[in-house]
Amino acid sequence: MSKKKKKGGSFQRDLRKEVLAIFRAQPRKPMNYKQVSSSLGIQDDSLRQLIAAIIDEEAEKESLQTVGKGRYVWAGKSSGEVLQGKIEITRYGRGFVIIEGRENDIAISKGSTGNALWGDIVEVSMLAGRRSKGRVERVVKRARDLYVCVFQKEKNFAFGLPTDPKIHVDFFLPPNYHANAKDGDKIIVEMMSWESGDDNPIGKVYEVLGAPGDNDVEMHAIMVEYGLPYHFPEEVVHEADQIPKEITEKEVKKRRDMRDVLTFTIDPHDAKDFDDALSLQQLENGNWEVGVHIADVTHYMRPGTLLEEEAFNRATSVYLVDRTVPMLPEVLSNELCSLRPNEDKLCFSAVFEMTDKAEIKNQWFGRTVIHSDRRFTYEEAQEVIETGKGDHNDAILTLDRLAKILRGERFKRGGIDFNTEEIKFELGENGKPVGVYVKVMKDANKLIEDFMLLANVKVAERIGKSKAKNAPTFVYRIHDLPDVDKLRNLRDFVSRFGYRMPKPSRDNAEHVIKDLLAQVKDSAEEDVIKTMAIRSMAKAEYSTNNIGHYGLSFDFYSHFTSPIRRYPDVMVHRLLQHYLDGGESVNADDYDMKCRHSSEQEKKAADAERASIKYKQVEFMLARIGQTFKGIVSGVTSWGLYVEVHETKCEGMVAKDSMKDDFYIYDEEHHAYIGKRTGQEYHFGDEVTITVVGADLLKRQLDFELVDTMV
Repeated sequence: MSKKKKKGGSFQRDLRKEVLAIFRAQPRKPMNYKQVSSSLGIQDDSLRQLIAAIIDEEAEKESLQTVGKGRYVWAGKSSGEVLQGKIEITRYGRGFVIIEGRENDIAISKGSTGNALWGDIVEVSMLAGRRSKGRVERVVKRARDLYVCVFQKEKNFAFGLPTDPKIHVDFFLPPNYHANAKDGDKIIVEMMSWESGDDNPIGKVYEVLGAPGDNDVEMHAIMVEYGLPYHFPEEVVHEADQIPKEITEKEVKKRRDMRDVLTFTIDPHDAKDFDDALSLQQLENGNWEVGVHIADVTHYMRPGTLLEEEAFNRATSVYLVDRTVPMLPEVLSNELCSLRPNEDKLCFSAVFEMTDKAEIKNQWFGRTVIHSDRRFTYEEAQEVIETGKGDHNDAILTLDRLAKILRGERFKRGGIDFNTEEIKFELGENGKPVGVYVKVMKDANKLIEDFMLLANVKVAERIGKSKAKNAPTFVYRIHDLPDVDKLRNLRDFVSRFGYRMPKPSRDNAEHVIKDLLAQVKDSAEEDVIKTMAIRSMAKAEYSTNNIGHYGLSFDFYSHFTSPIRRYPDVMVHRLLQHYLDGGESVNADDYDMKCRHSSEQEKKAADAERASIKYKQVEFMLARIGQTFKGIVSGVTSWGLYVEVHETKCEGMVAKDSMKDDFYIYDEEHHAYIGKRTGQEYHFGDEVTITVVGADLLKRQLDFELVDTMV
């Protein structure tokens, strides 16, 4: 007579095997205990509860993966190693997780990305026996909360179709989550839930932006796409409005009074905020006193306020083609902290005593009160420099002469001129572009830049060169040496122009780009090679760990001069005053976090700015479909050539499939396409003629065809 199997005995072990077998047979199908019970033909309530307990236990052991409320999928074998990083997912559903400090990315196969989206921070487990392959276990942090979509109405429900090609799934919008959206509207979708990567995430219409193509709709959409705010919360604006606007005598007495010194601003003609001013006076000993005066934002914005929290979260102003989305509310950025002419203003200043040869004899840092005597546009100041005539011409000419000496010294030390062509648009009615032009950096622009660089360097040196054993915690703007692998690619690239670079190594990385740029100066290919050289460099960022600024050739460099539009400058002002007052070094961890956040926000802002330029370029070329232009090959990829049009500076793509006069092979090593039959080659930097054949505003993409390859 057989023994009755006990609950929790061999019967449970057999049932456990059967449960796991069900999940193993359909590894990507999410199931709850009821579905598993049904698959096993079990109706008994006690056994169904036992199955639920088994599933919970296996989930704890990570044999199963939780994908929603009570739902699980087969987790498979894992090496036990769990890592965290940022995921990127292709349109085909495959992913790569980038782990900081790890040389190789972790490949994630389709179906193993879970409910992650591009840019999310995810926890990934490594598959047993696979060094660089893993599976997403969970999303640690979403890259964004809101997504720009096009509203697509179905009979009883709707979908939000993401406009960002990096988002690989559509959002399901239940009827009660539609708001007042109309078919085809651009909308902002908030994700409500996503239980399984096999299904669509459920979203709700957070805001209806309006019809695609409307200028405001598109600019707002770009801000949301990059996770950037485009309006201030009412409570933040209210708090800013309550800040006292008058400057009291009590406050003036705490500061160095420089209201009697000639002071002026030089800014773009359309600038609304003036966050820096220059002053000049000649001292009795014949030297010059040059003051660099920066709006004292920290006087008005105090730690612990809503205003402070909002400024930190934004970290930077964003400059789209047709507007500025400021870091601070208008009452601060355009009024209280704007160094407008004929008004007393509170500043944080760097004041230098300089000889006629721009040698610094003394320097002073501290809070001041100033009075700007004149607002110059760059064009007005440039006219003074070129003609020697105009308001305060002696002061401007003196500052220009000193600035040129400072600039020359910087370039002698190996500083790189990062100025490249900046695209500007002439906008007509409703923000439509009616013209494209290149902004030219002239002496008036460079004058301001040179004195801002001087202030940034000397502030950083004031703290970084502390006589104490260890310099106190400070916020630096750093720029690492170029990556050796990228330098090797640059070396191959410039060789086709006849330029020779030494074999790059960590030992010579500091010099090879600077030597190359000296070789190509004033040549026909200077712009192309300079662009490629800049692409091969590291990106500048904020850090408390000072490694110097490679590109500018400064051992100490910070950002002190733009607290209206950059949060790191706010941190620098506070820290500088803290140390001027004799304060001890602050804890670095908090500032490290703020530096990382500021660097991330800066990148988002730069990406958004580029997206707005790209949109306007496509919009401008939309009326020029069918026209032919001369251009230069600005990129070579496996899917085609990118060409920048000389006349409009607009970039579009020549798809490989459109090159029909030959069968072209992509040569990755030499950044070229080579015709198999004719031997025709297309390289980065080649001059070509193209025809505009398509302009997709939704994708912000221009399609070109090479005239020579058209059949």
